[in-house]
Amino acid sequence: MTQTRTTETHTTGTWPYLQVHQSRTQEPTAYAYKLAATLEEVFTVEGHELSDVVRGLNARKVHTPEGEPWTEESFRAEMKRLGA
Repeated sequence: MTQTRTTETHTTGTWPYLQVHQSRTQEPTAYAYKLAATLEEVFTVEGHELSDVVRGLNARKVHTPEGEPWTEESFRAEMKRLGA
């Protein structure tokens, strides 16, 4: 059975597919935009393994919200916090 869900502004398409920003609860912060852009670069250049991502972020000096270098644990926790 096909279901279509509608929000106030647009149809999300055929269930279970969602619009890109449907699950957002607020606009991304400058930090979130910078992290996302840097992650795209890291994925393209360094790779997709967690160790590659952590190394790539730290090499580009894009640190945790607390200003600390990333660890695998802190990256996992931040992605969970951001809802990724």
